[in-house]
Amino acid sequence: MTYEVEQKYRIKSHTVVADQLLALGASAGSTIAQVDAYFNHPSWDFAQTGEALRLRRVGDQNAITYKGPKLQGPTKTRPEYEVPFAMGSQSLETMRSVLETLGFRPVADVRKQRTPYSLTHEGRPLEVVLDEVDGLGWFVEVETLAADAADLPAAQAAVIDLSRLLGLTDYEPRSYLRMILEQRAGAADA
Repeated sequence: MTYEVEQKYRIKSHTVVADQLLALGASAGSTIAQVDAYFNHPSWDFAQTGEALRLRRVGDQNAITYKGPKLQGPTKTRPEYEVPFAMGSQSLETMRSVLETLGFRPVADVRKQRTPYSLTHEGRPLEVVLDEVDGLGWFVEVETLAADAADLPAAQAAVIDLSRLLGLTDYEPRSYLRMILEQRAGAADA
């Protein structure tokens, strides 16, 4: 099992962070469109347990991801299992149908444009992604994977240090899904 270790920040523009990343020697990837379809469990509420189940589509590539409950600590850290499956929209719709047939309920879709940057910091590979999320704005996520529980402190320290080095200060603890659901609830109350 690996652990996803990340911090998310709100920003007004990607330009400054992109320039800083390049100055640090980061390699920029191509901007990609991602659509994440989230589902809730038929017997318990993932919002209450801190879990997530999503189908992700990037171009023709598909993956199903389960994220376990968040662990205590200075970063957003939790177990993550991701399994790619057959490419194409038909495969995605088939997987969606399987989940719904098993009782999983669609919650919301999160659509974003994502530009990934890869670099090594404190001897650890990290990814910094610049996200423009439909309806929410611009964000930066600094993340790495920890191989096991013993590796968590070093992974968390690297994420926090790189975030500080990039001058990121407007920490956003909520997931994109949570923000979209809160926005939706606020619009319904208006």
